[in-house]
Amino acid sequence: MGMFAQELLNPGVRKREVLGWSMYDFANSGYTTVVLTAVYNAYFVGVIARGQPSATLLWTVLIAISSFLVMVTMPGLGAWADAHGAKKKLLGFCTGACVLSTAALAVFGPDQLWWAAVAVVISNVFFSYGESLIAAFLPELARRDALGRVSGWGWAFGYLGGMLALGLCLGYVLSAQARGDTASHFVPVTMLITAGLYLLAALPTFLLLRERADPCATRRAARMGSGLSQLWASWQRARAYPDFLRLLACGTSYQAGIAVVIALAAVYAEQALGFTQAQTMTLVFLVNIASAVGAFVFGYYEDRIGHQPALAITLVGWMIMALLAFLATSAWLFWIAAVIAGLCMGSSQSCGRALAGALAPHDRLAEFFGLWTFATRLAAIIGPLTYGAVTVLTAGNHRLAILSTGVFFVLGYWLLRRVDMTRGLSRALV
Repeated sequence: MGMFAQELLNPGVRKREVLGWSMYDFANSGYTTVVLTAVYNAYFVGVIARGQPSATLLWTVLIAISSFLVMVTMPGLGAWADAHGAKKKLLGFCTGACVLSTAALAVFGPDQLWWAAVAVVISNVFFSYGESLIAAFLPELARRDALGRVSGWGWAFGYLGGMLALGLCLGYVLSAQARGDTASHFVPVTMLITAGLYLLAALPTFLLLRERADPCATRRAARMGSGLSQLWASWQRARAYPDFLRLLACGTSYQAGIAVVIALAAVYAEQALGFTQAQTMTLVFLVNIASAVGAFVFGYYEDRIGHQPALAITLVGWMIMALLAFLATSAWLFWIAAVIAGLCMGSSQSCGRALAGALAPHDRLAEFFGLWTFATRLAAIIGPLTYGAVTVLTAGNHRLAILSTGVFFVLGYWLLRRVDMTRGLSRALV
């Protein structure tokens, strides 16, 4: 942590707290890498659902259901955490729930399809809760002119954690395959590895990170309504922050494109370019390495030029990526597109989190990051479903589907230009 000067942090914040905060990104990234992107998704479709024609649709529906549940509940949970000064306590509960439900994926086999489906939904819901809550600590730790650097450190740590989880799992898979084991034997063990790493790596977060929010007696005394009523109340309060709302619209758009890359890049590589499984795994590693470099290095550049211009640069990079992927007829051009995607993924995710932290009012951080999570979960529904719809309408043309993804980045760029940072920053400080 020597690379962090103390002047980057708010008064009273110690460097070890930033390490603890960053370790949560390290801990939870194995879930997205192993469960959602590289291992369990294919296992669920091919083994748990027995490769039925509706198996892929069922998987996307489960992800959509979990995203919807997070959308309608996270702002209310965030408001509760702000009112009670309980972000850390709620984060601990969500971490335990995600770890247990991820481990449960190892228990349910092909004869327990619906139990496995329930575990997928629960694990993804609590993963998303944790992702939102840990982000809400960022403005408490970093000064406003250092949000990009601190956010970038966390994202870079996160991708390293994802690579470690994937590396451990693939090492076990290769040894199991050498012994002649089948996927039904070794994939469940990878779920236990992922859950165990999540739990162990998250421990420094709870040992080192402090809860700084002061419980608000007035809001704590207020009766909590239903999730939808809390969501509506949060949106009503957010109307006083128009530039934060514009950022939400921008985030929904470009995060929809990113959701496609996370969920379907491997599918595109196999369907459009004929990648083997080994090539696809290598692709995931390459994207994670580029993402870690992009998030860490670009975080420093972001604080120098400003969050808004920095995010705009990454969105242009995403547009180039979509075009190159569309044009790729050989593997080498797609590898270039994948490196660009990785660099842009780490930096754009970090920029978005830093921008949300800058424009959110400091007495409602968890609640407003709940709205940011609403936007990203909505994007996780819109993006992949749009990609799937294009493939259906074009008789399976994955090239047109990936090109259409570029529209999300173009729209996000246009919406970003409508955010008035001077007005937004002054409003957040009121």
